[in-house]
Amino acid sequence: MGFQSVRDLNVKGRRVFLRADLNVPLKEGRITDATRIQETLPTLKCLLDGGAAVVLASHLGRPEGKGFEAAYSAAPVAAWLKEQDFDCRLASYVNGPAVEAEAAALKPGQVLLLENLRCEKGETKNDTGFAASLARLADTYVNDAFGSAHRAHASVSGMVQDFPKDRVAAGFLMEKELKALAKVIDNPEKPLVVIFGGAKVSDKIELVQNFLGKADAVLIGGAMSYTFLKAQGFQIGKSLCEDDKLAMALDLLNQAEAKGTRLLLPLDHVVASEFKEDADCAITLDQNIPEGRMALDIGPETVAVYAAEIRTAKTLLWNGPMGVFEMASFASGTLTMAEELAEAADRGAFVLVGGGDSVAAVNKTGVAARMSHVSTGGGASLEFLSGLELPGVAALSR
Repeated sequence: MGFQSVRDLNVKGRRVFLRADLNVPLKEGRITDATRIQETLPTLKCLLDGGAAVVLASHLGRPEGKGFEAAYSAAPVAAWLKEQDFDCRLASYVNGPAVEAEAAALKPGQVLLLENLRCEKGETKNDTGFAASLARLADTYVNDAFGSAHRAHASVSGMVQDFPKDRVAAGFLMEKELKALAKVIDNPEKPLVVIFGGAKVSDKIELVQNFLGKADAVLIGGAMSYTFLKAQGFQIGKSLCEDDKLAMALDLLNQAEAKGTRLLLPLDHVVASEFKEDADCAITLDQNIPEGRMALDIGPETVAVYAAEIRTAKTLLWNGPMGVFEMASFASGTLTMAEELAEAADRGAFVLVGGGDSVAAVNKTGVAARMSHVSTGGGASLEFLSGLELPGVAALSR
C-alpha cells in the first residue's frame, strides 16, 4: 500500500490528531448503535498504548456550520468513551486558542474529543485557515475515517499537508478497508463476479464501467435492471426506469460485449400492481413485465442463474439490493443473494459487501459475520470501486 500504517509510527510522547468516523445514531442524547466508535477503538488503543496523547475528531450529523449546536454535540460520544474507561474529556469547541491550550495540557494516555467538526463551515469548505487551526493541535496525523475518505474536507485532506510525511499514517480500519477493496480491484482471484443492484443506472455508471473487462460476469438486479431491459426493447410496465439513460444502458451492454464481460439481466420478475407490502404478487413468464404491473424483485429463474454464477466465483463483490427487500413479499431475491454469498465465503471465496442497502441485507439475513469483508463506508467504497481517487486516501500517500 502506498501509505504508512499506524503500527509503523513511534508515538511515545507525541500528540496525535486522530480523524475517526464517530457519526453514530443518537436518540434523546444517547447512542443507539456504537458500531462506528467500536470500529476505531483498535487504532485509538494502539496510539494510547504507544504512549501518545490523542486529539480525537469526527463529524456528527449535519449541523449548519454556524457555530455550536447542542443537538449535534459530541458530548454523547465523550460520555460513551468514559464509560469504556478511556481518560477522555470533551473540548470546549472545535478549534481556537482555548482548544489549543486544552490539547497542549494533555498527558500521554489521555484523549481530548473535539466538538463536532461540522459546527464550523471551514470543515466542509476545506478552508486552509481552518485546516491549519486543526493541525496546530497535534504533531502527528492518523486517519481512520474511511467512511469520510471521499470528502475533500479540512480534517480529511486539507490539514494533512501541515504534517511531515513521516508523521502521517492510516489507522487500522482505513488500512483494512483499502486492503479489502484493492483485493477486488487490483488483483482479484478469478473468476471475479460482481452483483450490482439499486434504483438507478446513473448512480452506478462508473462502477459498472470500471469492472467491464475485469469481471468475468456482472449480475444486474434492482430497479436499474429495468432501464437496461427497456433499452433492449422489453416491456417494463409501470416499473421504475430512467428514460434519459436508455442510450447509455445500451452503450454499457455493447462495452461489456466488446470487453469480454458477460452482463446478465433478470430473466423473470416478481411483479405487483402497486408498491405496497400486501400487494397482489405474480411471477412473470419471461423478461417482459405486463402493462399495469411493476417489478419489485428478481424472479426464481433469475435467482437460480445468479446463484449458479456465484458458486463458480473465487472473488465476489456485492453492491445494491435485487429488489424492495424491506417488504417481505419482495425480499427473496436480495436475501437469497446474501445467503449464497455467505456460502461462497464459507467455501473460501473472497466476498466483499459494500453499500448501505447491501450491508443492511446481510445484517437482516444474519450472515454479515461470514462475509470476508463488509465495508463501513458506503459512498467512499462506491467511489473507490468506481476507480475514483479518494481525497482522504490521496492525502495519506507517501
